[in-house]
Amino acid sequence: MKVRIGDLTKIRTGKLDANAASMDGQYPFFTCSKEPLRISTYSYDCECVLVAGNGDLNVKYYNGKFDAYQRTYIIENNNVEKLYLPYLYYFLETYIEELRKQAIGGVIKYIKICNLSDAVIELPSIEKQKKIVKILKSSKKCLDMRNTQMAFLDGLIKARFVEMFGDAVANPKKWPVKKLKDLSVQINSGNTPKGGSENYVKEGIAFFRSQNVWKNRLEMEDIAYIDAKTHANMKRSSLKHGDILMTKTGRINTENSSLGRAALYLGEDDMANVNGHVYFIRLKPGVSNMFVLRILVSPEYVDLIRGVCVGGIDKRQLNKEHIEDFPIICPPTDMVNEYVKFVCQVDKSKLLSLIKLLEQLITYLYNVFIIYRQDKGKEVENHE
Repeated sequence: MKVRIGDLTKIRTGKLDANAASMDGQYPFFTCSKEPLRISTYSYDCECVLVAGNGDLNVKYYNGKFDAYQRTYIIENNNVEKLYLPYLYYFLETYIEELRKQAIGGVIKYIKICNLSDAVIELPSIEKQKKIVKILKSSKKCLDMRNTQMAFLDGLIKARFVEMFGDAVANPKKWPVKKLKDLSVQINSGNTPKGGSENYVKEGIAFFRSQNVWKNRLEMEDIAYIDAKTHANMKRSSLKHGDILMTKTGRINTENSSLGRAALYLGEDDMANVNGHVYFIRLKPGVSNMFVLRILVSPEYVDLIRGVCVGGIDKRQLNKEHIEDFPIICPPTDMVNEYVKFVCQVDKSKLLSLIKLLEQLITYLYNVFIIYRQDKGKEVENHE
């Protein structure tokens, strides 16, 4: 049975500005960021699905007391006999790409309430909805385990850096220091092609935007693509293997701020490009990009970036001159090489850990298909 979401739910928006956040607040404050902020008061106490209405469109599920930004949609269940709300959450997780296509506006895209209310959802029985949610929750638990393992390994890398080199900003070991521009061949940002997302194609040249650049990793799930002609017109920002990418703008009062996040591009030369919200840093031969990256993503550098960026109370920007003047410690090459070797060993452990988890996920998803297999287009439940 297919049903409009608006026929099953009540949809409204929050009322607050983003600057209503309080760092030590008791309640979650849902904005358009992936991670909620905190706030001292609450306006809502309910089970709901929350959809960011502009910028980085994303979906969250929450049950309890909270408050919400004025462009965040709050979706509550109006028909508990037909709809299990966590099922709607997982549906919207998969529907988010369609919402991004429907988004309108200039620099900051947004959706309207009708984009949500008019969306059509396939609705099996409540019992099946709950079974599907149970399956997806278990898969999410596996992914959370992977993230915990990765966090532990990242902790080893950070600890080893501090042990060998100390604080990269305070520089208690008195290493020689050079400006990043003196270690680089080129530091530049890309361009957003005229027409914006109208230039995107299904396959082609990877086009990195700020939402793809995270702390020490590139997220490819939401990657955009441009064609060869558009890429050729933007050849100045064509990426090379080993370039460091860094985000240009973002809010600073969030744990996962998009400002100044950095990651390595490890793809082929000239097979990717960046938009105007991402810088690329191309280092001179002999300068370790893994070592420089570790400095740029260190907690101490997060504080440095927040100190030099410019802009308003919350939304800030890094100018090219800021990045060029970043101080980079320069220990002896043999020490840097020793550290990079250690990082590579830990990264192998990361890969093995990921492979093991993927094997578990594949086995689990196989069981899912046994439970909900298709027979000539009709869903058949396998009763054991």
